Amino acid sequence: MMKRMYDHLTATARINPEDYAARVSKNRALSLSYALRGWLYMLVRQKNTRLMSAASLLALGLALWLQLPPVELALIVVVITIIWLTEFLNAGIEAAIDVAAPEYHPMAQVGKDVASAAVLLGVVAAVIVAVLLLLPPLLRRLGL
Repeated sequence: MMKRMYDHLTATARINPEDYAARVSKNRALSLSYALRGWLYMLVRQKNTRLMSAASLLALGLALWLQLPPVELALIVVVITIIWLTEFLNAGIEAAIDVAAPEYHPMAQVGKDVASAAVLLGVVAAVIVAVLLLLPPLLRRLGL
């Protein structure tokens, strides 16, 4: 029984990606270039990412201008990162679904909608954090 449990738990770890992946990078610099290509793809092809860039720079600039304490500034950075992460994952999931299911399938739609909902959840959290951390010092700075 323990052997079966061990085999079950380690089954995924025994899969060699080189046996299945079209391309597996053995070079860290090359891996970094793939990540940068993905980021550039997002900036060029995904209009939401361009909006996120502007919003991220605005939020960070405002936080710095308001001289938020380091912990609050770090929280702003973490929330921005969460939104970027979810947007990147959403685009990857959508691309994979489009390749795997070129014809409409209800479960493909569920996958895309749920991935998109993750981005929305991150944005809602970011707005709440922004209101809580940026609005009070901004109003004070503006004398309101």
